[in-house]
Amino acid sequence: MNFKSFIAATAGKTARLSLKLLGRTGGSYPGVLALKINPDILKDLAKDYEVILITGTNGKTLTTALSVSLLKEKYPNLLTNPSGSNMIQGIVSAFLSHKVPKNEKKIAVLEVDEAYLVKIVSYLKPKAIVTTNLFRDQMDRFGEIYTVYNKILEGIELSPETTIIANGDAPIFNSANFSNPRVYFGFSNQEEGDMRAHYNTDNVLCPKCEKILNYKYISYANLGKYFCKNCGFERPQLNYSLTSIDELSLESSSFHIDGHPFKINVAGLYNIYNALAAYSVGRFMGLSIDEITSGFSKAQRVFGRQELIDIDDKKVLINLIKNPVGLNQVLDLITIQGDPCSLIVLLNDNYADGRDVSWIWDGQFEKLGEMDIKSVKVGGIRRKEMKFRLQVANFNEDEIMTLDEISDVIPAIKEAPTKYVHILATYTAMLQLRKELSQHGYVKGEID
Repeated sequence: MNFKSFIAATAGKTARLSLKLLGRTGGSYPGVLALKINPDILKDLAKDYEVILITGTNGKTLTTALSVSLLKEKYPNLLTNPSGSNMIQGIVSAFLSHKVPKNEKKIAVLEVDEAYLVKIVSYLKPKAIVTTNLFRDQMDRFGEIYTVYNKILEGIELSPETTIIANGDAPIFNSANFSNPRVYFGFSNQEEGDMRAHYNTDNVLCPKCEKILNYKYISYANLGKYFCKNCGFERPQLNYSLTSIDELSLESSSFHIDGHPFKINVAGLYNIYNALAAYSVGRFMGLSIDEITSGFSKAQRVFGRQELIDIDDKKVLINLIKNPVGLNQVLDLITIQGDPCSLIVLLNDNYADGRDVSWIWDGQFEKLGEMDIKSVKVGGIRRKEMKFRLQVANFNEDEIMTLDEISDVIPAIKEAPTKYVHILATYTAMLQLRKELSQHGYVKGEID
């Protein structure tokens, strides 16, 4: 490490220690400070690490958490960014906080914002890059999915030796030519037929001839076993396959991958894709089936991704929502709820959420009519729009209560007429809620 990097690292570590003494987690600030002193510090910090980067519009955080849980069976002191701070300052902060015992292999598994992948790869040469999926997300920031994929490709092309571990069920990840070795995962658990994706779905045109793709089966949205009747473009051969789904409940999922049984304490069809991605990482890194089974059993829920919290006598399940596909999968999940429940939806439009909230109109809130919902409340900066959207979804205007401040959420939970409370929140609303829950002692720590 050169002198400039040494000074930058020392300043960042000192800032982190100071924040810790003040009871703060530090978040990305140590990285911000270090980068001001040396913008190229990541190159020195990541030296000698085998790095796996995980990116995509949905599932990055949970795929990273599951991958870390698996790999810790073999590499107990690996580095990650558990708070989800996935831009360069957060990743620098993660390296500044990490210590590896002498003579132990250095492994890093990092969630990376898809728009920042190229910047991260320019400083390190990852062993693998995992691409989970690409759905329409924060279009005011990043544009449509092909624009985002081109940003990912820019990062991939900087490191031609890096193995790409991609969701083979997503046509976009099989659309570009590049020299990197590739590993594909996907679903192989359904009877084959001949169908097309819903007309309001992204990426359903063949990337080779621009005709509409057909599918032998669809898992959800545009994911599945696709093929083009016009030019022969089709899903690639899968290296790792989901072979059956055995049980889906509100709190867990049981399934087989490559014929091996697994269970995770996270629900939802979309999270089986995240588990499949993590399994692919584990196999790529040489883990045995027993190690993967053990790692899955120890995996913890990530805040805002189905974390179950007890607040007095209430069972509160929090889910992040941020784009139509993710929202619809969450709605599919919570409609499993058979007991009476209460609903709170928090909609913000801060920069990190995306200013454009029109995506809520592509979300199938009408599915909530299948549930026995006794109480509905809305909050966040765009609470009025959220209230109107629920009215259109056949909720009575007089039955929807408005929460003016995030601080009103905890009292609203306590006053709920049901034992179970579902909270759907956009990213910054979720962080604000986390701060409130932390201050009241319902969760430990807070995300800075």
